[in-house]
Amino acid sequence: MNLLQIALGFLLASLIGVIAYRRGSLSKSGVLGAILVGATIFGLGGWEWGILLVVFFVSSSALSHFKASLKESLAEKFSKGSRRDLGQTLANGGAGALFAVANFLWPHPVWWAAFVGAMATVNADTWATEWGVLSKDRPKLITTGQEVEVGTSGGVTVMGSQAALGGAALIGVVAALFHFLVSNNIGQAIALANIAAIMGVGGSLIDSGLGATLQAIYYCDHCGKETERYPLHTCGPLARTRHLRGWRWLDNDWVNFLSSLAGAALTAVIWSLAI
Repeated sequence: MNLLQIALGFLLASLIGVIAYRRGSLSKSGVLGAILVGATIFGLGGWEWGILLVVFFVSSSALSHFKASLKESLAEKFSKGSRRDLGQTLANGGAGALFAVANFLWPHPVWWAAFVGAMATVNADTWATEWGVLSKDRPKLITTGQEVEVGTSGGVTVMGSQAALGGAALIGVVAALFHFLVSNNIGQAIALANIAAIMGVGGSLIDSGLGATLQAIYYCDHCGKETERYPLHTCGPLARTRHLRGWRWLDNDWVNFLSSLAGAALTAVIWSLAI
């Protein structure tokens, strides 16, 4: 075990977490989550893994702050605010950390492909959400095509889908550059970039599908709106929400985590078949 690498990973993850907290991207518990995830990925995966995590975090955080004032009205829809907490950091980076541990214990190239797929999925989903809510077109439910309110779980737009492809492709390109530097195999690098982009979008679509069908959704009788928030809505201190549909345990954090696993599995399988 490279203790120096783990120590450096911990220090770098801590530094990034503190900076993100001061910039309003993380809550205090989110800093803890960032340190746990970052130290594991940097320390056990290596600098290629760690930089890919940074690319996701920096790009998604930047989009979260982009036109933030226009997104404030949607806070009532989402289960949490713009500051990522412990649950959100683990949901987005937890699968990647597990793959870093797996690769450390049982080294194999498939873990790298799975990690790339997980990061491509969470980046695609975050970009789709942060950019898609700014679309002038009303979103449509991914399962039925019915028009829904902006911010509704499972709602998709053309603009959001394009953003998802951009987010997944960014991860794929960066991962491909690292893969080429290590393997000197341009064919494999190009294949990894393409697979990550496509499967990352696929993972984000699975996220939307779960959001439209199985994710827990609540209803606020006080203002007459659907929301992910429980037990209180943002419209008032006594505005309690009641369960409307979906599995109560399946909140947005679990949806993000499960979809990242799905994107990782798809990428790993296709990558293994391709090479």
